[in-house]
Amino acid sequence: MEPNDLPIVVLPLELSDDSAANLIEFLHALTEALERHYAGELLRREHQRFTQSPPPNPPDPVSDDGPPF
Repeated sequence: MEPNDLPIVVLPLELSDDSAANLIEFLHALTEALERHYAGELLRREHQRFTQSPPPNPPDPVSDDGPPF
């Protein structure tokens, strides 16, 4: 096992129903706080990804030479 193979977060193996719900609520709040804090960076990244992606290929023209099936 390499040092980078270790988990970043160690979660408890057993939680009560209330503790599990509290943990999930905390993680949602943490995620929302991170998204608000880094909103500018996230928006820049999405804009860069959107503008750097190649345009989609145009559809092949439909040929009128043959039957429609």
